[in-house]
Amino acid sequence: MLYLISLTSGILFGIGLAVSNMISPSKIVGFLDITGDWDPSLAFVMGGAVIVTGIAFKIILKRSKPIYQSEFNISKNTHIDLRLILGASIFGVGWAISGLCPGPAIASIGFLNEKLLVFVIALLIGSLIGKRIIVD
Repeated sequence: MLYLISLTSGILFGIGLAVSNMISPSKIVGFLDITGDWDPSLAFVMGGAVIVTGIAFKIILKRSKPIYQSEFNISKNTHIDLRLILGASIFGVGWAISGLCPGPAIASIGFLNEKLLVFVIALLIGSLIGKRIIVD
């Protein structure tokens, strides 16, 4: 059942990205181009997601545990360190250059776009390299 819930959640996320056209790199670049032809639609999508998440968390976290898990897995780490800042910066630069981030890229993979496939392969390689060089 956990796999079915995960699959359903992923499909809903992908559909949401497609409906809002957030799978289009030009939408992301348009949002980041604040000095040119700025497109604020990503801010509305993010704002809607923050509102829904905030409400859902208030309701869900009143439960003692998730429905199909033995406990909630919520990080208690609130420390902002150099690794977090560096990782977020690298992510942001990559996002700005490509107009893609992992969620929309994976949601779009079914379109079999050559550039998108290269991005996803590079994403996977970068993730593997990151796991090897980062020491906890």
